[in-house]
Amino acid sequence: MSPLGRVLEIAEEGRRLSKRRGFLVVGAGREEAGRVPLDDLTAVLVTAPGTEVSVALLAALAERGVPFLVPGANHAPVALLWPLAGHHAASARMAAQIARTRGMEKRLWQRIVAQKIRAQGWALARAGAPAGAFARLAREVKPGDPDNLEAQAARRYWPLMMGEGFRRDVGAAGANALLNYGYAVLRAAVARAICAAGLHPGLGVFHRNPQNPMPLADDLMEPFRPFVDETVRALLAEGEQEVSVAAKRRLVGVLWRDTPTAAGRSPLATAILRSAQSLAESYLSGVPALDFPLLEPGSRADDDAERLSHHVDDRDVRPAGDDEGPAPGGDEVPPMASG
Repeated sequence: MSPLGRVLEIAEEGRRLSKRRGFLVVGAGREEAGRVPLDDLTAVLVTAPGTEVSVALLAALAERGVPFLVPGANHAPVALLWPLAGHHAASARMAAQIARTRGMEKRLWQRIVAQKIRAQGWALARAGAPAGAFARLAREVKPGDPDNLEAQAARRYWPLMMGEGFRRDVGAAGANALLNYGYAVLRAAVARAICAAGLHPGLGVFHRNPQNPMPLADDLMEPFRPFVDETVRALLAEGEQEVSVAAKRRLVGVLWRDTPTAAGRSPLATAILRSAQSLAESYLSGVPALDFPLLEPGSRADDDAERLSHHVDDRDVRPAGDDEGPAPGGDEVPPMASG
């Protein structure tokens, strides 16, 4: 399963999605508006409330591990179709995941939080903002993060990254709406990686909200959020305040930015897949060894979205429909309902 593919968004009313041979076909009335090979898809986002979708298409997407995501108000995700079929070794991996100990969970969460804090410092350093405290905080994270250093880092991070007046609120416009969209794309990529690794999304490392059927996706995406944050900061600096087609292209392009890893440079989507695989191996071995991107403070990859923009064209990212409305506030994207 290649992580490289299109993120298809349907945001225009009156569209009908169906499967025809190996294609996702977009219909408009009696006409065909376009088609995309199913094997080329990374995720499908539907933001137009009136979209019709065939069961055959949903089954075909599930067979390929392609998430079908439904964003709600202000681009925050509210539903995700999750495939039951997955990795060939899913049974053994899920058994090991179920048998995980509390101590194992704490050590995994320690590594996830430490990497997230390091990534926040990396993003700040690339933006020319003070970042020295983040390396120290990352080193001080203990198993389970009992001192809540994740929250301490967040309180320092957001004003430095987005400005003194910024507050993370999923119901707000501007930067928050851009973050919502970027995180929705990121979550879909993480969900697909979890499926490919043969893990169950409902068995989280830390997140345990009973209304959230995919806590593991919320856990594993944490260290990758700063990649989205950095792109949103750049968009704001360029005067982009709306979730426009151009902004969506940039945010989807985050998945294909050139990223250094222990196995060499690869797209971020591939690094996410390796992280999910390493989590599965950690459950099997009982040793928490997670594979995350290598953070190089001096590296720049600002042009990657444009260099790889052939993955995201106007047929993939359409103008957003008038479907925005109020959403509950909070510091994180709200949990998704199962689809």
